[in-house]
Amino acid sequence: MGSDIDNRAGTAVVLLSGGLDSMVAAALARETGFELHALTIDYGQRHRIEIEAARRIAVSLGCARHVVLPLDLRQFGGSALTDDIAVPTEGVGENIPVTYVPARNIVFLSLTLAWAEASGAHDIFIGVNALDYSGYPDCRPEFIAAFEDMARLGTKAGVEGQGVTIRAPLQHLTKAQIAAEAARLGLDTGLSWSCYAPEPSGRACGVCDSCRLRQKGFAEAGIEDGITYERYAD
Repeated sequence: MGSDIDNRAGTAVVLLSGGLDSMVAAALARETGFELHALTIDYGQRHRIEIEAARRIAVSLGCARHVVLPLDLRQFGGSALTDDIAVPTEGVGENIPVTYVPARNIVFLSLTLAWAEASGAHDIFIGVNALDYSGYPDCRPEFIAAFEDMARLGTKAGVEGQGVTIRAPLQHLTKAQIAAEAARLGLDTGLSWSCYAPEPSGRACGVCDSCRLRQKGFAEAGIEDGITYERYAD
């Protein structure tokens, strides 16, 4: 696939969760020629192993800066990722799942935008995907477009004609295509973490929505995943 953005010097702020998608999005930004400033939000998520994954990825990609910003969304709850709610393991359904964190990408992109404006960056990369995903409304193309419009209207940089562009290079890719991009980019996918419910063994559970989607993607791409699962979904 490769990047469809013209190579240029400059800084991009990348929202780096530690998952496969954010890793590939960050690597695409690097391939384009951007200097990477990575932002990871420590929001009190139960699957905290992803924060260490983000640290590993930031080092592996040569990020010029990596900020891990604390923001305790456990104070709000309302999600299986921040509250005492069971993580579903029966597979991806049609409704928005309990793993949805209320307004998460609105909050996270706002913080990413703040850093971009403060540092003079005009590009933000985020690894959202609208095809093989769990039904989150804040992963849709119309949300990304609306946020970019809001950023233009609500920041000094935007009002002065120096607003940001929200880059979502994985937006229309399947998980299999994302796995293939990871392979093309030479990424060690074992550095990333996608599981919502890590096992006491330290392995990914293999049956939460995120594990199921990841396993399916790598299987369809015919590529070996770099992580080990406790068990494999049917």
